[in-house]
Amino acid sequence: MKMRKTIDPFFWLTLVCSSVVVAFILIPLIQMTAQPSFQDLKEALQDRDVRRSIWLSIYTSGLAAFISVAIGTPFAYLLARKKFPGKKIVESIVDLPIMIPHPVIGIAILGLAGKNHWIGNLMQQIGIHIMGTVTGIVAVLTFVGLPFYVNTVKAGFEAVPVRLENVSRSLGASAAGTLLRVTFPLAWRSMLAGLIMCCARAISEFGAVVIVAYHPMIAPVMIYERFTAHGLKYSQPVAVWLILVCLVLFLLLRIFSLPKDNQT
Repeated sequence: MKMRKTIDPFFWLTLVCSSVVVAFILIPLIQMTAQPSFQDLKEALQDRDVRRSIWLSIYTSGLAAFISVAIGTPFAYLLARKKFPGKKIVESIVDLPIMIPHPVIGIAILGLAGKNHWIGNLMQQIGIHIMGTVTGIVAVLTFVGLPFYVNTVKAGFEAVPVRLENVSRSLGASAAGTLLRVTFPLAWRSMLAGLIMCCARAISEFGAVVIVAYHPMIAPVMIYERFTAHGLKYSQPVAVWLILVCLVLFLLLRIFSLPKDNQT
């Protein structure tokens, strides 16, 4: 007589919790994306201001991500490979933009770039302006997106065996040559995932941007402006297009994060 297989109650707990999490995320988004008609979405995309705001969001977020790559990659390698006094403090400082309320970030950047600060005076003398400019938007988006890049790439570098770098150095390669020929090829997925995460985080930023640069309008600011001025009908189509952009970014993240053998 065959024994009946019993299912562990913990399995049902995980199933219920998983269903709640997925429903909690999907139901509001599905409801919002289903409400605007195809004509509403078409009209929103035909609106020159909407296209400009979405493009500005993509452009500034991409620029912030590439700035993060340029300045964050060496820093991430340092954190991954070196031990030094105060390292935990430095790592905590890197994470601060994730935890600080984002309007506070906008206020802090404006205070630094204002006429009453020597850095602000210097920036204005060389023609760099933050308030109400694309430069200000990029500065804010880099601030909020950089920790995501640094942390992701740091984990990628840590996964590369140090002995491979040591072998490369013992064969006469320079530190830079080892980084380019050994470390980067093995950690490129983490670098690409970090870039996409940085870009995705930046494209959704609102609180800091609205303080530094209400104009020119990026997409989240336009959604807020249309909601406060006209209500859901005029803000939802723009929100749907922005959700689609974010969905594409995260699909790319999932694709490039998978090991090559598992990409099906």
